[in-house]
Amino acid sequence: MESAHVLELPQKMHYAAELYAAVNTTLYRYFAIVGGVYQIGSILAAAVLAFLVRKRRPAFEWTLAGALCLLLAFGVWVAVVAPVNAQVAEALRSAPESVPAVWMALRNRWEYGHAAGFAVQLLGVCALILSVVLETPEDARVAAAG
Repeated sequence: MESAHVLELPQKMHYAAELYAAVNTTLYRYFAIVGGVYQIGSILAAAVLAFLVRKRRPAFEWTLAGALCLLLAFGVWVAVVAPVNAQVAEALRSAPESVPAVWMALRNRWEYGHAAGFAVQLLGVCALILSVVLETPEDARVAAAG
């Protein structure tokens, strides 16, 4: 989900206030529903995986690192992005005409908060992939490659 925001970021940073507000208050409506389930599910799945491989080194360390990165990425969203969403939601309720100005004031925090979350998620996924590669016997890696 965060990668979508990163891919959109360069274009959206050039939008005028009204267009930016229109896009952000309509386009991402289902991101909260689907994204929340996806993000919490990935954290829980990685944590369960870390528990299951706890006796296997070095797979455990990399799996745990991956799970912690996914958790940290969620923490970035909670600390940086969610407060912006709350402020915009309040503006929509109390003064809808102020929404473009609110978005413009908070745009960098929202956009770069997603970018930071993406970077940490990418590290987490890389750690999880590395845990599998390190766990895979050399014979199987060679056979799969060629």
